[in-house]
Amino acid sequence: MTDHDLVARLRRQRQGAIADHYLALDLEGQAALGADLATVDLKLLEQLVELSQIQATPPPSVIRAPSVVVKGGAKAADAYAQRLGEGMVSRGTVAAIMVAGGQGSRLGHNGPKGTFPATPVKAKPLFMVFAEKLLAANERYGVKIPWCIMTSEENHADTVAFFETHEYLGLPVDSVHFFTQGMLPAIKPNGDLVLKTPTALFRSPDGHGGTLLALRKCGLLAKLQAAGIEHLSYFQVDNPLVEVIDPVFLGHHALAQSEFSSKSVSKAGPDEKVGVFAVADGRLTVIEYSDLPEDLRNARDPRGALVYSAGSIAIHAISLEFVARITETGLDLPYHLARKKLAVVRNDGTEGTVDGIKFETFVFDALVHAEHPMVMEVARAEEFAPIKNATGQDSAASSKLLQSRLFASWIEATGQSVLRQPNGDPIVPIEIAATFADSAETLRRRKIARLNYSNPVYLGGK
Repeated sequence: MTDHDLVARLRRQRQGAIADHYLALDLEGQAALGADLATVDLKLLEQLVELSQIQATPPPSVIRAPSVVVKGGAKAADAYAQRLGEGMVSRGTVAAIMVAGGQGSRLGHNGPKGTFPATPVKAKPLFMVFAEKLLAANERYGVKIPWCIMTSEENHADTVAFFETHEYLGLPVDSVHFFTQGMLPAIKPNGDLVLKTPTALFRSPDGHGGTLLALRKCGLLAKLQAAGIEHLSYFQVDNPLVEVIDPVFLGHHALAQSEFSSKSVSKAGPDEKVGVFAVADGRLTVIEYSDLPEDLRNARDPRGALVYSAGSIAIHAISLEFVARITETGLDLPYHLARKKLAVVRNDGTEGTVDGIKFETFVFDALVHAEHPMVMEVARAEEFAPIKNATGQDSAASSKLLQSRLFASWIEATGQSVLRQPNGDPIVPIEIAATFADSAETLRRRKIARLNYSNPVYLGGK
């Protein structure tokens, strides 16, 4: 493409400011910025600019609460589902997939979020927590479960380096697969593209909705299909209590003939700012907190329980055949806007901040394309302790306490007592490595010695 063609295209897309900046650069700068601009899908850019001008998204016309399978609600059904799920894993048809594109800067941590020290006693990084859960599953089921890790351009090199330095955390090297999510250009409120450097556009990751398409583009989808994988166990990097491989969930997913299943927790209250599962215009979806009308947010059933209580926690089981089908000709997911201050280079070459708009997609928006989607409610205390904030709710401190509480309950399930504070919390931090025991049941089989609570309790070797 010639300079004239590029500038003409930009002006047709009402990107005259970037065109003028391009023309003001020297030849080397024009070559660099031109190469970057050539990768922009201008038709998509036009769509994003139009989207940014919409003031509000109209709510669905018909909304109702979804039916939910409750884990632990029917022991016989769960036992059957567990046997079915265990068979799926043992036959090598399940892979784990984790979204890990974020940095730990919000937590005051320099590096990928997966390297953040997350556990209550040993301060193990999140990546190690999940690796130990996979090691335990590999040993139990006699398989080598693939682990697909989606990074971002920002943290890919550091993530790979962490795994290499730590010898893949004990996992077989050929079972860990890294791939990078896509990037989308940011714009100003008037639709103008913005610059990160004088010769590069400001781009941001395309959200966890980009996982499925990135899986195809990098070739991993075909590789998993060739290896006989049929289902993905999907989770995000910030939740150390996630069951990386949950045979009960996988079994219910299969029993429902679901293409896309999700876990939920009961909302703590109507004002908890999480998306909720709902059936909107006949299709299961997640409605963001800000998009759920106030009357529905506060609606209660005759027993006084919230009607829309199934909070989304970003844990899914997804059919690989479904991923292949919906990504065959691209992936049609809606784009969501985030209006933020952006650190940019202005067109005159000076650095500063501007009001900007980032765009991202959400993986749960693929639910509307899935056949027989299923939602399973799980106990928050057992499976959800995210680390999102530096302090307060969903922080490292709150997560470590929730982890200690769960591990304390496992110890009590063996018949031992746990010393507790007046408020019921364990008197010392408690941590159990998944390679030692990954449930109360496996801990009971360990027959552990009487524990001393004068120091933090750690079960799992050194």
